[in-house]
Amino acid sequence: MSPIIRSFAEKDLSILVKMLNEAYADSYEFKPYSEDRLRSWLEEGTLKIMIAEENGEIIGSSAYHDGHWGEEIEWLTVLDKADRKSVENTLVREAERFVKKGTVFTAVDAGSPKIEEWTQRGYKQEGGLYHMIARLNDIKPVPETPEGIVPRSLKPQEEGEFVDAVNTGFGTGRVKIGEIGIWKIESPPFSEEWVHVAEAQGRIVSAVVSKPDTTYNKFFNAHRGYLGPAATLPEYRCKNLASMLTIRAMNFLFGKGMSSVALYTSEANVSSTTLLRKIGFEVGHNWKFMRKNFKN
Repeated sequence: MSPIIRSFAEKDLSILVKMLNEAYADSYEFKPYSEDRLRSWLEEGTLKIMIAEENGEIIGSSAYHDGHWGEEIEWLTVLDKADRKSVENTLVREAERFVKKGTVFTAVDAGSPKIEEWTQRGYKQEGGLYHMIARLNDIKPVPETPEGIVPRSLKPQEEGEFVDAVNTGFGTGRVKIGEIGIWKIESPPFSEEWVHVAEAQGRIVSAVVSKPDTTYNKFFNAHRGYLGPAATLPEYRCKNLASMLTIRAMNFLFGKGMSSVALYTSEANVSSTTLLRKIGFEVGHNWKFMRKNFKN
């Protein structure tokens, strides 16, 4: 009897959480799924879950997620059965039905045999992501500030200017008004003090956000900080502002009792990776992006 593929229902939640936690328990820095976590994603409207059911038993699931990195197959898991690949392929096709912008990707561990399985589904390897980590053992010397540049923390009334600077620096809508308030709720004791900016001629020209790595610290009883990528206005690039603010943020986190710091960067961003290695970061993990284009 072929399995039934259907949409997620509330009654599936506890079984699905158990299945995901068992399937991904050995993955890198695994943080257990919870019913509250999945429910919040569903309430945001960014997550669509598909369920494979056979003889009344849930045997697998896939999920589409429209998140920060784009439209993604968030997970794919099927019980170890003779027809596992067939069920997985069906679940992937069902998840792909939600794709709106023409492309979807999934992240796979570098070197994993699953890369070949995704290739067979029509996905191609396009880039990858590094998770980089540095120990915080002492205060690092901060590079000299270029003339006219003042490094400091963000002021509470400057959120609008901060948002404009970051989005202009990245050339995309990376952050929005109200996000600092969300970070305060999600990552206490985060405040504007944790946002490091460079000011020139009375305006913010570069920024680096530091936060506690809240989820990691909770599950691993750790004291690790997190850094967002540096955003710099085009006319102020090549002035070492990114390295200056990154080191300033690392020293800030060390002063807050953090013993390490982590961040994410594209493996294609060679200049960023080179800079980060010079100031003590090492690659903790490497994911490859498998992407499928429906526009062709």
